[in-house]
Amino acid sequence: MGDNNSSKDWLVFDPEELAGRVAGNEARIFEFLRVPTLSVSIYRLPAGSKDMQAPHMEDEVYYVIEGKARLRVEDKNHDIRPGSVLYVRATAAHSFFDIEEDLVVLAIFGKA
Repeated sequence: MGDNNSSKDWLVFDPEELAGRVAGNEARIFEFLRVPTLSVSIYRLPAGSKDMQAPHMEDEVYYVIEGKARLRVEDKNHDIRPGSVLYVRATAAHSFFDIEEDLVVLAIFGKA
C-alpha cells in the first residue's frame, strides 16, 4: 500500500489505489494506516445507503473527498460536501444520512 519512496518515518499513498479499495455498490471501509497515536481509513457510502456506525472511543476527523450528504452529531445536523472537514469527539453519537451522491471520506482517528 505505501509508495516505494517511503520509509519507516513517512509514507505516501496513492488516492486512486485507495479509492479502488472501497469501490462498489456496498458501504466499505479500508484502514490503510495504523500507528500508536492514530489510524486513517477511507470510507465509502453509496448514494441512498445507511451509515450504521456506532460511537467511537477515539476523537475523529473526517475529510470529505467526494459526495453530498448530511452528518448528524448528537442532536445537530450538518450539510457536507467535498472539502468539508468534520471533527467528532470520542463517544459522540454520529452518522451520515441523506446520502444524495456517493460519499467518500478520509476518517482519521486519534487518541482521545
